[in-house]
Amino acid sequence: MSLYKDWTDMIVDYVKHKGEAAFWKDYGEIETSIYTKLLANHKKELKGKVEDLAKEYNTSTVFYMGFLDGINDSLKQPLDLEKIEADSEIELNIDFEKLYFNMLEAKADYLYSLPQWDGIFSPEKRKEIKKSWSTSKIFVNKNKIGRNDPCPCGSGKKYKNCCGKR
Repeated sequence: MSLYKDWTDMIVDYVKHKGEAAFWKDYGEIETSIYTKLLANHKKELKGKVEDLAKEYNTSTVFYMGFLDGINDSLKQPLDLEKIEADSEIELNIDFEKLYFNMLEAKADYLYSLPQWDGIFSPEKRKEIKKSWSTSKIFVNKNKIGRNDPCPCGSGKKYKNCCGKR
């Protein structure tokens, strides 16, 4: 059985017995601890066996797998999570700009507000990334529907007599 399967099974069991809020509280503390150390040593090469990296970050291999699941989208070369075992050799080549962006996306203020980011990005750079993230959330409908155009719902009626009624 893969470590990823152990991780997902553990989440289901944890939430079932202790509740979702308890899971996020406990996992959030572990995740914060890992990111605090990782960001403080952001120039250090991050590679080795999963079990050794978990020990280095003072957590279990299952919780470290959860960390890998969370950071995977921010890696320059994503991992095949399904194939990772405790003795698997991995290398994390982190795109820190993408990581910060993804933390904003996840609304993980407890992570993107860590003071260790100061050693990686200037306040201006963080504002620039946040602006880029905010801009990505704006939806602009380029196909304006005229009142007398056919309704996009497919009814065959004019828009003004169908979905465009006030």
